This record gives sequence, structure tokens and C-alpha cells, in this order.
Amino acid sequence: MPARYMQPLRILIQCCFLGFIIWLGLRFYQFVQAVSSTGLESRAVRPDGIDGFLPISGLAGTVSWLKGGGINYVHPAAVIIFMTVVLVSLLLRRSFCSWICPVAVISECSWKGGFSLLRRIWRLPAWLDAALRGLKYLLMAFFIYFIAVAMSSDALSSFIQSDYHMISDVRLMNFFLHMSPLALGIVLALVALSVVLRNPFCRYLCPYGALLGLVAMFFPMRVTRNSERCVSCGVCSQVCPTYIDVMHLTSVASPECIACWRCISHCRFNGALSMRFTRRFAVPGFVFAALVVLLFLGGTVIGKLSGHWHSSVSLEEYVRLLGK
Repeated sequence: MPARYMQPLRILIQCCFLGFIIWLGLRFYQFVQAVSSTGLESRAVRPDGIDGFLPISGLAGTVSWLKGGGINYVHPAAVIIFMTVVLVSLLLRRSFCSWICPVAVISECSWKGGFSLLRRIWRLPAWLDAALRGLKYLLMAFFIYFIAVAMSSDALSSFIQSDYHMISDVRLMNFFLHMSPLALGIVLALVALSVVLRNPFCRYLCPYGALLGLVAMFFPMRVTRNSERCVSCGVCSQVCPTYIDVMHLTSVASPECIACWRCISHCRFNGALSMRFTRRFAVPGFVFAALVVLLFLGGTVIGKLSGHWHSSVSLEEYVRLLGK
């Protein structure tokens, strides 16, 4: 598959995952409404994939498992999805961010729409951009320290079994359905900034993305530039959504690289850019795209087959906790 077709393919995969995620959200909303209104008479089934919206639960469950506490049985799908996303990022860089993540999809559509309307995208001064990028790493360090270091195995177990954690999915849904004026203002501000800046939440505030970027640095699959073929036109650096100066690099090792293939897709001169493993083996675009989808869906299949997917929270417990 020619590299120029990678962007339409990526957008198609993004839209498919976004549609599926919206469907999951609607099913979960129907489940909560049914349980709240009819109680134990409800026949609604909770979609376990909704646990993908609980990365903190996934992190806590993963840490608890590594400390010998077993898989988080309250929201086991959160653990499976978290570990799958980390594995995808290790092998295929931060492809989760540019191929699957719904927040990134909305943000990308926003700045592309803003560019179509305003004919430009603003960029913060280098010093301010670097300082703000540090925020997501600070948030990442906070969550990892608090969960992986500060909390003992018993504390993690207590948190996982707590009433609060059992319905953390419902609490998250209610946060977005009944936002306070402050929360609504922050969300609207981020949406507005996404129209004039490229991916401000992902670039400055997402601790998940920060973790995935650091993980991606350990595997030698990277965008690679052939200096003999490159004519130094600068298009690759221009189209990079994370402002990596691709034109002056031999291999893009930056944790900011989201493996979106935009630089490769827009390179029109002699195939100067390619995705390579250990700089020697070129990875075809359709193979990369297939691996992103298959690895991500494969985690779900393994979770289901191993019995670590369905939540142990019973309908009776949902009725009790939602009735508080």
C-alpha cells in the first residue's frame, strides 16, 4: 500500500473505533438507567468494554497483580485494556494515541477544522511549550508514585474492593453528564484551544500519553530518514502534529512521536522516510495498520478467553450502590 493512502486508512480506523466507543457508552448509559429505575428486575447487561475509560483502575489492577494480588476482579477489563495499550505502545510506538484514542480523534478533528476555517494553526513559544509539556510527566509521576510506590498491596486491595471503585464507571459517566460550572468551563476551554492549537490536551496534560511515549522509546521501531534520498524540503517537519523536526533527524526516537504516519505519507521524494525496525527492516503501512488493530483487539480476546474480562460486581451490588 502506497504511503499516501495511510492517512485515509488511519482516519477510517479512528472513525470505526470512535463509533464503537460511542455505542459502548450508550449501552452503559442504558444499563445504568435500567438498573436505577427497575432495580433487580432489570435485564440490561453491562458492557465490560466500558472499563477502557478507567485507566487509573487499570493501573491499580496491574500494580496489584504485579505485587501478587491477582487481577483486579472488580474491573478486570480495565487491567486487560491497560496492559494491551502499553504493549501496543511498546511494539508500535504511541499508535494508540493516533489510531484509537477517542480524545485524540476529537482533538485532531478540531485542529484540522480550525485550520480549514482560519488557515493557520498557532504554536506556543518554545520555552512555554517545553514547560507545559512537562505537566503531563508530572501527572504521570504522581499517579505512578501514589499507586505503585506509596500504596501497599493491602491498600491496593482495599481500594479495588471499595464501594467507590466498584461504581467508578458510573461516577465517571455522571461527571460528564452533570458537570459543575468549573469542570464545564475547563472542558470548553480545552475544546476551544484544540481549534487553534494542535492536540493541547494530549500534548500538555495527558499522563496516559506520557507513559506510553516513554514505553515506546524501548523498542527499535521508528520513523527513519534516508539522508541520501532526502531533499530537505521540510514538509515532514511541517505536517508533524507534535512538532518533531523530522527533517534533521536520522531516526525519530522522541516520546512525542504518535506513529500517525503523517510525515511518511507527505514525503513525496524518493521514499526518504519510512517506518523501520532496527533501521534495517521497512514495515509496510498496511502491516503496521493491521498490527495496531489486531494487537488491540487481541488483548480483548485473550482477556475473555482467560476469564479476566467480566466484572464481578453483581446486579444486586449495583442496585445497592446506586441507591445510596
